[in-house]
Amino acid sequence: MALSTSRWAARAQTEAAGSGPDLRGFAIPEFSTDDATLDAAYRHALTVLSGNITNVFQFPDPVLIEGSVYRGVWLECAPQEGLVYSQFAPALGFANHRVFFATQRDDGYIACSVKPDVLGTGQIQMVVPVAATALDLFETFGDSKFLEDAYASCARWDAWLVRYRNTRGTGLCEGFCTYDTGHDNSPRWKGMPNRCDNNDSRLCPAAPGLPRLCPDLSATVFGGRIALAKMARILGHTSEADDWDERAAAIRKLILDRLYVPEDASFYDLDSDNNFVRIRGDAMIRVLGEHVVDDALFEEIYRKQIRNPNAFWAPYPLPSIALDDPAFVRPIPRNSWGGASQALEALRATRWMEFYGKPADLAHLMDRWVDAIVRSGDFYQQLDPLTGECTKVGDPGGYSPAALTLLDFVWRLYGVRREGERIEWNCRPRANSAKTVATIKTPRGTAELQHASDSSAMSLAGKPILRVFGTARVVTDLDGKPIALTGTADANVEVRFEWPNGKHRKFTLAPNATQSI
Repeated sequence: MALSTSRWAARAQTEAAGSGPDLRGFAIPEFSTDDATLDAAYRHALTVLSGNITNVFQFPDPVLIEGSVYRGVWLECAPQEGLVYSQFAPALGFANHRVFFATQRDDGYIACSVKPDVLGTGQIQMVVPVAATALDLFETFGDSKFLEDAYASCARWDAWLVRYRNTRGTGLCEGFCTYDTGHDNSPRWKGMPNRCDNNDSRLCPAAPGLPRLCPDLSATVFGGRIALAKMARILGHTSEADDWDERAAAIRKLILDRLYVPEDASFYDLDSDNNFVRIRGDAMIRVLGEHVVDDALFEEIYRKQIRNPNAFWAPYPLPSIALDDPAFVRPIPRNSWGGASQALEALRATRWMEFYGKPADLAHLMDRWVDAIVRSGDFYQQLDPLTGECTKVGDPGGYSPAALTLLDFVWRLYGVRREGERIEWNCRPRANSAKTVATIKTPRGTAELQHASDSSAMSLAGKPILRVFGTARVVTDLDGKPIALTGTADANVEVRFEWPNGKHRKFTLAPNATQSI
């Protein structure tokens, strides 16, 4: 069964009348452009996602599945995908979380996947913490009952991980198999079993070097505990919040002390013989994704690894294995975390590149991915980091993470977005376009950002606010008063403001720099 986005919007309105989040005034964001290829890709993404809404095992509400050959939801990605999609269909955002809470076992284990006919139990397969995306969803839409359920479920999940994935007694989270980290066909796990024994995530296979201390799994635990601390404070559980903060700090220290190699500027698995598995892959990026490192260490890793064009800053970032790592797998096969740039990794980049102050670099990454997806004609799992060509053999297309990547990136490049009590206006005239328009609902009325070939015009509730010449992000309060300006171009640019009353002002902006206005 496939449900249209408009039907989910209607459901969002009805939820406001009963229990659940208060969605009164919710309206689907609108985007259009006279760039015919981009506009067609955007419409196609909405259609693909609508077609990927269906039911799965033991859960009454439809969810947004992965699509393509993946007919279900996976813990590593479905909650974040629901969060991204919630700007179009809030009910799907909640369903993609509740499906895991509702099917959680009595011992606290959360299914690694929920397919149409079965719950997955053979691995933990976690990346983005479900607690973190649940908190983000609550902060956007409210719903105290959802927050209470999420807190209870995620606390029990943390307890399960401590009980069954700390067999070496280190306090770090252990990996037992390839699918634990979702790194299918990655040299990181070469020779290791894909699943746990008897499809039981509590049982570590008897393979050399297992269990491993994993930096990315441990970072996910850290991020989950940070979110649990915030949830606890919102719910009034102050002493529990303090405990979560202490436990988060403890595992953070262990990640940094035991799994980071300074001379390589990289995080690695540590096997049961205390040997590092020295393959530079996106496991280190996932550590950044949970904000484990401080600004100084981030800049070191970023300079040596992420922004290094010989390593991760490929023409189409970010490869799942560094370009210059001997383990990079070529030719690139389907479903390969052995080097291909993955749509999931691109979708996750917004969670850390903004946090560490790299919005211009993020804009470059997003532009490259939009280019690749539009050229491909459909939505595929992965692409070649050097050419941007998608892997189409064995992939029928219709992959939700890639469709979400396009939608999310279009809005972050050209759209207007609300962030709490502020509005973000992404002023970026698009080449080969004379008119691109994005609108969203805000408490003060409709915010509209219209791009011409040389400028971007901002308006709120039908009243002009500002015209911006040049590429930059403008942040205003909810009344449209400019607060800050951020450089999102690849190079230094001159940005000019023109107010409706004729006032002008010029700024010189460096990439990633922010100025108060």
